[in-house]
Amino acid sequence: MKSIFSTAEIGTIKVKNRLIVPAMVMGFCNADGTITDRFVAYHAGKARGGWGLIITEDYAVDPRGLGNLRIPGLWNDEQVQGNIRLTEEVHKLGGKIAAQLYHAGRQTNSGIMGAQPVAPSPLPCPVMQEMPHELTINEIQDLVEKFGDSAKRAKDAGFDGVEIHGGHGYLVAQFISAYSNKRTDVYGGILFNRLRFATEIIANIKKKAGDKFPVIFRLSGKEMVPGGMTIEDSKAAAMILEQAGADAIHVSVGTYGSRFFIIPPAAVEHGWITDLAAEIKKVVSIPVITVGRINDPLIAEGIIRSGKADFIAMGRASLADPDLPRKAARGDFDDIIPCIGCLQGCWGKNSRGRCILNPRTGKEKQNAIIPANKVRKVLIAGGGPGGMETAIVAAKRGHEVHLYEKTGSLGGQFSLAAVPPSKGEISSFIAWQSSQLVKLGVKVNLDTELTEEIVSAEQPDAVVVATGSRPLIPDIPGINRKNVVTAQDVLAGQSEVGRRVIVAGGGMIGAETASYLANHGKQVAIIEMSSVAADDEEAAVKYFLMDDLKKNNVKIYLNAVVKTIEEEGVIAFIDDEEKLIGPVDTVVLALGVESVNILGLRLQDKVDELYVIGDALQCRKATEAIEEGYHTGLMI
Repeated sequence: MKSIFSTAEIGTIKVKNRLIVPAMVMGFCNADGTITDRFVAYHAGKARGGWGLIITEDYAVDPRGLGNLRIPGLWNDEQVQGNIRLTEEVHKLGGKIAAQLYHAGRQTNSGIMGAQPVAPSPLPCPVMQEMPHELTINEIQDLVEKFGDSAKRAKDAGFDGVEIHGGHGYLVAQFISAYSNKRTDVYGGILFNRLRFATEIIANIKKKAGDKFPVIFRLSGKEMVPGGMTIEDSKAAAMILEQAGADAIHVSVGTYGSRFFIIPPAAVEHGWITDLAAEIKKVVSIPVITVGRINDPLIAEGIIRSGKADFIAMGRASLADPDLPRKAARGDFDDIIPCIGCLQGCWGKNSRGRCILNPRTGKEKQNAIIPANKVRKVLIAGGGPGGMETAIVAAKRGHEVHLYEKTGSLGGQFSLAAVPPSKGEISSFIAWQSSQLVKLGVKVNLDTELTEEIVSAEQPDAVVVATGSRPLIPDIPGINRKNVVTAQDVLAGQSEVGRRVIVAGGGMIGAETASYLANHGKQVAIIEMSSVAADDEEAAVKYFLMDDLKKNNVKIYLNAVVKTIEEEGVIAFIDDEEKLIGPVDTVVLALGVESVNILGLRLQDKVDELYVIGDALQCRKATEAIEEGYHTGLMI
C-alpha cells in the first residue's frame, strides 16, 4: 500500500493519500440549493474514513442549470454559510474537500428546473428529449462569470479547491464536443474554439478566487457516442486545459447518450478506463485522476504503481465502506465492505444515495450502532444476507447472538445470485458478512434448522426469522417431469442441464440463469409472460445483460404464457396463439418465489420479541433483506 498512501499535491492542496471520493449525486440538500445536516454528516463520514480528497457533487452555478432535484448550489451568497459548516467539519477530521461546479445544459428538462434548458446548439439531449435554447454570446459570457462567482463563494466557504464538471455531457462538455456543439462562431468549429468556454471559465475562476486556488477539470476521455470526443480529442483538450491553468485532469467517460458507461455495473471490468487516464498522463505534467469500477485498494495500488494515474477516485466503493482507506492502511482488507456493482441503492430505479450493503450510508446519524443497555440472547433463523446482517449489528451492540442455518453454508439465495456471469463479486459480500460473524463471536450453527423445540430450550429474549423464500412451482401440466428443474437448483449445481434449455420466466432470475447457461455452451430460449424481459433489473445492469443474451443467441419469447410442458417441448400461448417451443432437453423454472415463514407463524404468541424480515416477510430483493436486518439489529 506504499503507493496509494503516499502524499501528493493538486495545486496547493496537499493530499495525504491518493484515494479520492468523486462527486456523486446524493439528493441530500434542500430545494433551494442550501445544504442540510444529513449532507454534512455524509461527507464527514468520508473524512473520518481517511479519504485524501472529497469532491462534492454538482454545485450548480445557476438555478437554470439544475439537472437533479435537491443538489447543492453556489449561485448566491446565502448558500455560503452552510458550506462553511461543511468544510470546517471535514477539515476538523483531517480531510480535504473540493466543490464540483456544474451546469446541466441540455441534460435536464423544464420539469426539473421550471425553465427551458440551454445549450451551445439547439439540439435536444437524446435522453431528456427537450429542445434547448441556443445560448447567445452574451449569455455564454454571463455563465463564465457565474462559474467564477461560484468558485469565489466556494473559496469563501472554506473549500480547498473546485472541480469544473467538463465531462458526462453537461454544459461545459457540450461546448467541447462536436457531438453537441454545432456553432460556427468563436465558441464552435475547431477544438480550440470549442474549448474557449472552458478556458474562459478557468481564467475567470483564477481571477476571482486567485491563481493559487486549485481547479480540477473533469473530462470524458471518450464520449462513446457517434461524433463524440475520442481519446485523441481529449488528449489535445487536456493540453489546452493545462495551459489555461487547470491543476489536475479527472478522466471519466460518457454522456447521457452513453449513460450506462458513466456508472457501470459489475458487467464492466475493473479499472476499465484507466488506459484513458494513462493516455492523458502522457501529454500533461499536472496530476491525473482515474475512475471507473475500482472497488479494491489493491487494484488502486496496482494502478498507481503502474504509472497510469496519480490519484484513484473510488465513488461507489466509498458508499459501500466510507472507512475503506483507514481499514486498508492497517491491512484489514477482509473488514472492508466491498462494492459489488449492483447499482440497486446508489443508482437504482427506486432509490438514490444509498448502498444496499451498507444501510448507514446517507443515514450516518440515524443508523449509528450504539451499545445496548442490556445484553440479550438472540436467536436468528436463516443465514442469508438479512439474517447475517441482524447478527452482525446485534453482536456489535453487545448481544449474545446465535444464528441457525439449515444448510451447510451461509448466503442463502444471495449466494446463488453470485453464480451468473459478472455477478461473482456478490460472493465477496457474503464472505465479508461471514468473517464478521466470526470476529464478533456469533455462534453459527450450520446444518441446523431453528425449531420451536430449540427456541423453547434456549429461552431467548428475541427471535429473528429470516428464512427467506423458495421457488414458486405453479400447477402447470407436465411440471413434474424429470427434465423440469428450478433455476435455484441449476445455480446451486444440484441439477444437471441438457444442451437444449428452455427457461420459463424471463425476470431477473430467469434472464441471469439463461445467461449463465448460454455462457456455458447451452442452447437457450426464454419464455416470458410480459412484454419486457428482465424488467426488474436496474437499467444499466439490464443493458449489459441483454447484450450478453443477444451475443449468445438466446431466443426470447415475450407475451408468452406456458400452458403445458411436453416431452418434445413447451407449449405456450404467444400473443394469444398456441405454439410449441422445442425441442428441449431441460426446462428450467424461474417463475417467481414464495415466502417461507413457517417458524414465524408457529412462534406467534410464544415469544415476547419476534421479528420476521426479508423474503420471509415479503419476497423482494437483497436490498430490503439487508436493510431490515440492519434495523432489526438496532431495535433488539
